[in-house]
Amino acid sequence: MGLTWRERAFTALLGAAAVSGLTTLILFLVEATNILLPADTKFGIVFDAGSSHTSLFVYQWLANKENDTGVVSQALACRAKGPGISSYASDPAQAGESLQGCLEAALALIPKAKHQQTPMFLGATGGMRLLSQKNSSQAEDVFAAVSQALSRSPVAFWGAELLAGQDEGALGWVTINYVLGLLVQYSFSGEWIQPLEGTLVGALDMGGASTQITFVPGGPILDTTTQATFRLYGTEHSVYTHSYLCFGRDQMLNRLLAGLVQSSPSLLVRHPCYHSGYRGTLALAPLYGSPCVQAAAPRDLGQNLTVEGTGNPGACVAAIRGLFNFSSCDGRGDCAFDRVYQPPVRGQFYAFSNFYHTFHFLNLTPRPPLATANATIWEFCQRPWKLVEASSPGQDGQLRDYCASGLYILTLLLEGYRFSQETWGGIEFRKQAGGTDIGWTLGYMLNLTSLIPAEAPAQWRAQSYGVWVAGVVFLVLTLTAILGATVVQLWLRD
Repeated sequence: MGLTWRERAFTALLGAAAVSGLTTLILFLVEATNILLPADTKFGIVFDAGSSHTSLFVYQWLANKENDTGVVSQALACRAKGPGISSYASDPAQAGESLQGCLEAALALIPKAKHQQTPMFLGATGGMRLLSQKNSSQAEDVFAAVSQALSRSPVAFWGAELLAGQDEGALGWVTINYVLGLLVQYSFSGEWIQPLEGTLVGALDMGGASTQITFVPGGPILDTTTQATFRLYGTEHSVYTHSYLCFGRDQMLNRLLAGLVQSSPSLLVRHPCYHSGYRGTLALAPLYGSPCVQAAAPRDLGQNLTVEGTGNPGACVAAIRGLFNFSSCDGRGDCAFDRVYQPPVRGQFYAFSNFYHTFHFLNLTPRPPLATANATIWEFCQRPWKLVEASSPGQDGQLRDYCASGLYILTLLLEGYRFSQETWGGIEFRKQAGGTDIGWTLGYMLNLTSLIPAEAPAQWRAQSYGVWVAGVVFLVLTLTAILGATVVQLWLRD
């Protein structure tokens, strides 16, 4: 006797439930496999060859998430012993040797099996830009020595190069906005959401030789030489960026002292930015060795200079203002100083490198009110040298310069870049963002390795979202089939 229609329906529903349930299981196992299986980790190494020192950074990311967002993280930061590579102009071989300690630390961290596929870069900034101006052949010798030393390592050395100041500023901007996750965001449905321009963070960088400002202005950039353009995750970003060579911390201090020497009738200089009671002796010749120092050098550079501090912040600010040409921008709202075009500052800013180090020493991080910053720095400058030494042991090398550095930062930000009482509150003095040291190095590696795509890489997210939706659909079908089979079973019993 053949099956009744109820029996045939029951059999069909059970079969449908089995097929649908098996499909659901496969789909969810595929997703679970993608999530749970260990992903291959890749590494990259970047040397930041600055004017005062060289730092090495190791970055890591999951290979199965390349070209995604928020996946590259910092695995190691190492400061090389000794000064910056530009200081080895007379002995280039030592420039390469100075990098070995940090390189060994990086190689110890990265598994040996990964060495050959790990890219390594070296980028040089303000110090080498100055050396190239002063003596291009010496700069070439330093780069050759560094390249020779690094090419002997087991990793894939991609070369050493001199960064333009504009690139240094723009790549720092990329780093900050990348690690903060501001370049692109995902919705719950897996769609890419492009950020509003006003939410992106500006960058304020200060090294030993140069300083940079980079941000997205509120209107068009009228001077195209100050414009950098990126296409990141499908969005075009145009940022204003400018680098001021000779306005970094160390070169500012040299220029300041040289100006005081020029106006002093003897080799005893009374320095308003040094604390009262300070007295020190230094050689004259190194002070005039930089192209940044335009003051006329004394006839006998073999002599020593004696410097006494007076602890006068008002006179210190006056001397610092002499390093800028503010009058060249009189009457112009789109000018910073030294006739450099700059649109009005806009939005939030991260101030890092020497901005951060100076304000951190003065306990002014991360967001000091302007009145507090002003009062703190002036009070610090007026402390006697003995009290300053006693309260900050182990800071002998730079201790005398924090007063000048603090007042210089206030002058540069307020009178140079034209931050106001209202916009000052948008500045955060930070060393890190998202667990990563802020600087140009991460943005540099992301750029050279194409880890940030020009177009939104929606395929991976769309696939993942599609699998999830299909799994839910088949799960609903399975439950419906089981429910239908149960109802038919009950009918069969009647």
